[in-house]
Amino acid sequence: MTQTYALLLRGINVSGHRKVPMPELRSVLEGLGHQDVRTYLQSGNAVFTTDSAADQDALTAEIEDAIEGHFGFRVDCLVRDADYLASVAEDCPFPAAELEGKQLHAFYLSGPADPERFAAIDQEAYAPEAFALGDRVLYLYVPDGLGRSRLGDVLTRPATAKGLVVTARNWNTVVKLVEMTRGD
Repeated sequence: MTQTYALLLRGINVSGHRKVPMPELRSVLEGLGHQDVRTYLQSGNAVFTTDSAADQDALTAEIEDAIEGHFGFRVDCLVRDADYLASVAEDCPFPAAELEGKQLHAFYLSGPADPERFAAIDQEAYAPEAFALGDRVLYLYVPDGLGRSRLGDVLTRPATAKGLVVTARNWNTVVKLVEMTRGD
């Protein structure tokens, strides 16, 4: 059965470091046998279909190995199916339709968003910024954007310190990836 997935790469094409040109990324994915490969922006977003019976974790490992083999460096990746991406958008606890894309972010996590990891963070100290946890996702509301956020930096520490891969996308990208995985 053919499945549609989004591939989220972490920490590429930032300030000229860890360059992964999107045409080459598409070629790497096609070389693994994936079809209908499309990329979005230069920040590491791809959508593909596959007939592979491998689960998301196995696909992730396969893609990370292929990227390392092609580019010469390892890139943390997350592979998520279309249903999961749609549920992240639908389950957002913030009024996404009323906000600018830069004000709302989804931090995709490689594992569960365990509330205990974030229990020591005093949300009141960062107001009006706020966060909420979902299924392998952390939602972050930052009225002045992520670049000026004090809370954004604080939130990634407990997750990455515990061995999770974390990669953030602004809400415009979240919505676009949902559309791309649905074939819109």
